[in-house]
Amino acid sequence: MRFGVLGPLSVWAADGTPVRVPELKVRALLADLLMHEGRTVSADRLLDDLWGEDLPGNPTNTLQTKVSQLRRALGDRELVAYQPTGYSLVSDSVDAVEFARLLAGALASDDLRVKADLLSDALALWRGPAYADFRDSFAHAAASRLDEQRLTALEEQAEVRLALGEHSRLADELGELVAAHPLRERLRAAHLRALYRSGRQNEALAGYAELRERLADELGLDPGPELVALHQAILVQDPALTPAPAASSTNLPAQLTSLIGRDGAVAEVEAMVDSSRLVTLTGPGGVGKTRLALAAAASVELPGGVWLVELAGAVGQVAELVAAALGVRDETSTPPQVPVPDLAHRLADALRGQRLLLVLDNCEHLVEEVAALVDLLLRKAPGVRVLATSQESLALPGETLFVVPPLDQPSAVAMFAERSGTPLDAESTPWVEAICRRLDGLPLALELAAARARALGVQGVAERLDDRFRLLGVAGRGRPARQRTLRAVIDWSWEQLTEPQRTAMLALAVHPGGCTLEAAEAVGVDLHLLDELVGRSMVTGAPRYRLLESVAAYCLERLEQDDPVLGLRDAYYTELAVRAAPHLYGGAQRQWLVRLDEEVLNLRAVLDSAGSPRLVEALTWYWYLRGRHQEGYRHTRGTAWGSGFALLAGAGRTDDIDFPDARSRWFLAHACLHFGDVNTAVGLLDEALARFRSQDDRWGEAAALAGRAKQAMFQGDFDLAASSAAQSMAIFSELGDRWGQLQASDMLGYLAEVTGDYARAARLHRQGLRIAEDLRLWTDVSYRLSSLGRIALLTGELERSADLHERGMRLAGEQGNRYAEEFARVGLGLVARRSGDLDRAEELFLESLAWNRRLETEFGVPFYGVTLILAELGFIASGRGEAAAARALHLEGLAAAREVGDPRSVALAQEGLAEVAALEGASEEASRLLAEAAELRESVGAPLPPAERGDVDRVLEMIAARPSADRA
Repeated sequence: MRFGVLGPLSVWAADGTPVRVPELKVRALLADLLMHEGRTVSADRLLDDLWGEDLPGNPTNTLQTKVSQLRRALGDRELVAYQPTGYSLVSDSVDAVEFARLLAGALASDDLRVKADLLSDALALWRGPAYADFRDSFAHAAASRLDEQRLTALEEQAEVRLALGEHSRLADELGELVAAHPLRERLRAAHLRALYRSGRQNEALAGYAELRERLADELGLDPGPELVALHQAILVQDPALTPAPAASSTNLPAQLTSLIGRDGAVAEVEAMVDSSRLVTLTGPGGVGKTRLALAAAASVELPGGVWLVELAGAVGQVAELVAAALGVRDETSTPPQVPVPDLAHRLADALRGQRLLLVLDNCEHLVEEVAALVDLLLRKAPGVRVLATSQESLALPGETLFVVPPLDQPSAVAMFAERSGTPLDAESTPWVEAICRRLDGLPLALELAAARARALGVQGVAERLDDRFRLLGVAGRGRPARQRTLRAVIDWSWEQLTEPQRTAMLALAVHPGGCTLEAAEAVGVDLHLLDELVGRSMVTGAPRYRLLESVAAYCLERLEQDDPVLGLRDAYYTELAVRAAPHLYGGAQRQWLVRLDEEVLNLRAVLDSAGSPRLVEALTWYWYLRGRHQEGYRHTRGTAWGSGFALLAGAGRTDDIDFPDARSRWFLAHACLHFGDVNTAVGLLDEALARFRSQDDRWGEAAALAGRAKQAMFQGDFDLAASSAAQSMAIFSELGDRWGQLQASDMLGYLAEVTGDYARAARLHRQGLRIAEDLRLWTDVSYRLSSLGRIALLTGELERSADLHERGMRLAGEQGNRYAEEFARVGLGLVARRSGDLDRAEELFLESLAWNRRLETEFGVPFYGVTLILAELGFIASGRGEAAAARALHLEGLAAAREVGDPRSVALAQEGLAEVAALEGASEEASRLLAEAAELRESVGAPLPPAERGDVDRVLEMIAARPSADRA
């Protein structure tokens, strides 16, 4: 089935027969889904697009009806897919998608005929204005975007036809298009060129005058510089306006493999060569400077041709090599009594009247000699252009530099896959991505690795990259010697360095995460040396100086194990962490978190080599804030802080711990509360709070109060929870500690949720979400998303709730935090049960129950979360009419709730048992249990809000329907 939006909305069957989609709203729904090109569209968005403010009486049911009608019209239910977040139309057989594909292919092609055919096919897809039926409503932006792409295609087609010599016909055809879009300068330029080349110079000049007047009257602007230059060229009948002839000759070699991931770079270099007489491509060895230069040069058309001069093996004699490539004879007929000019000047004289491009490849070892010759040629032969490749600039006036970057990850993966013949599937892709990442996206290194993959497989290559120089060390045919192994590539660059530069490279290599200028200076590398190395493409520039991983590995091989630079590095990063540590508590928290984030790899290198207790102590709070519990536990094992990390990392409980200070005691209590071990936390918190207050430790007092609020929530003491959280928020706000504000707002938000103030709860959770995102506390972001999902659940926004919980769960999984993941999973279970999907709800709750049970076994304490999960599973069993199973689950939940000591959990279990009693006809027992549950909730000041009374109201309805069942 095919869909059309480039004109009136249309649908065709596989055989081309039109498919009728009746009813305007159903057609609008189809257009809206097509507009999003396979992405899921939320129900809220669809309702707003289709009805705006004039919503039907039951919006959700009405939308579902329209979806059903659309599915019937299309005859394939699977085409319109439902996701928890909305609907999508699963098809790429859409004329707009095909148009975009053809246009992209045309823009990427270097062959004019291929480009012309692709553009013609793309434009033939248009049947009228895009989204013609809905462009004045919700499809306006999409239609405008497609219209703009169509104009781009028309402009591109005009330029291709000009290049192919279609002048007269094009001049007539563009007239109408220019009239419709009079201010598009690219379109106007193509029209003016077509008019001029058709012998209609006066019309071309008149067209320019019209544009200039319109721009001045309507926008108060002048034509752009390119149009101004074109107008001047038309006035003087510049010969350059005539179609350029093909290059008369060239010695560029044919390329045997495709160039991947460089389309944008090729176009950029082509533009530079067109506008600048000297362009130098710089970058590290193996990054693909030569290949990029050849690709850009191949498209250059100059009467004198394009000539490549390879300098890699040269020892001086640059002028001789250039002369030989161009066929300039090294001889003279000057009379003996006249001084003979040197070859460089004779070469300049020979080229004085020619227009050609000279490609000078691999200039880095002859920079001064190359620069002298190029300077002479540019001054004496104005028609000569030079495209050079070098690891450093030629440093001449007017030089345009292009730093060739490594391939981006997708391009590197595509290149490796092609060169190695590796199909990218679920098994191979992670290995290929790892190879490309570790080889820095360097094309030459990737090709060498790809050759090895044929024998070792991609996993074998990836696992052997720690020994990369041996792995990629077998000589290959068809390359110069300096490119046959990875070591030879770097040897070539190393040999060009001075001894001070080599020493600096070794010092920089001990910073695996790159380094700041301050860190470089701490290991003896001054700014002057850094500038030299950046200029030679051995180091990437400020604000962080980095070596490619392969270059760093090469340097570390040369570094002695007892080199003093290692001690200098260790001292610098230890002092940095010590300096940062106090700032992680308070107003400078964000700034120093980011600073330490930048140095993570360097700090780990110091810890792995000679990490001191001083450094570990300085980093402990940073590890916690960033959710790196395993790392924290690994380095603090056996200490008071290590006992808290052991719990958070799932490593079990540590007994007989000596607490040297109140903060380590608080931290263990904080970890206990994280999974609901209230009994252990209470005593620790009380002692920590007393010490904090006696020591006037305001941060510690606020942290302990936040912990007390959480403890009180577990115990159902909402008054204590509210007062503690409010005091904590006040102190943390005074200190400017945003992590602390996040903890307090979480408790205040939960209190608002429990008491039914959902607007305030949502506001507090959104505030917490903003803080967590700003501090990059991604685990906390996950919790806040799930908390907002709970509020959406309670306010009846089930789809939004599912979306928020799924986002929270996804983020928790990315961070490897199972606690946050389980919090989100339980939320999804709650959504599933409220939506009536009992099977999905049971699946989610059983998975959570199994995980909580494992923790209870490992830690030997009851978990608060178990009570809710058992209650939910009990309600699911009741919903299926399985009274015995439900009773067993609720009784188990009741026992767990009493062990935890939370009155609200006890009440929840009693409400579940009331439903079981009602199912069995025991109305009086059911009523008694509901009354006891209500009394318990009232006793802690948390009666069930209306949004949470669904289960209780259902039991009351069952009791009302069977009033005498107990007496029967």
